[in-house]
Amino acid sequence: MLYDVIIDGRNYRLELERADGRWSCRLDGREVETDAVLARPDVLSLRIGNRAYEIKSERLGDDWRLWVGSAQFACEVRDPRALRRRARAADDQGPRKLTAPMPGKVVRVLVREGDAVEAGAGVLVVEAMKMQNEIKSPKKGTIQKMLAAEGVAVNAGDVLAIVE
Repeated sequence: MLYDVIIDGRNYRLELERADGRWSCRLDGREVETDAVLARPDVLSLRIGNRAYEIKSERLGDDWRLWVGSAQFACEVRDPRALRRRARAADDQGPRKLTAPMPGKVVRVLVREGDAVEAGAGVLVVEAMKMQNEIKSPKKGTIQKMLAAEGVAVNAGDVLAIVE
């Protein structure tokens, strides 16, 4: 997974990869030894090398803030793949596939086949790196097909559901 991260106006390229049940992290092309645990909602316990950090995230309107200890940072995360998806999403006609953004495990299915959903409504939750990610409907419609079930492992790009 590749992300463009902007922290206090400075750009970084973050690459996350899962192999052999562990995650590897590269920041601006440099390998970084990390370990992360979601301590509680919006709080991440992060180890980088031999140093530990508690990172709290907070949404303030459209802004996203990160607190590392007592220091506060403005943050923006962009997924280059999401920009391509948004460009393709301009046309809401026809069925749309919901795909897994990363490898993980489906921990909750929030809707069933035949249920009506609004654009942006949660459809299911995938857990990856001990963080839960809600997969949302890209459009208003009906769940035509639910291909995922709770407890099932998924890979990045796997089709989880189809909204028509």
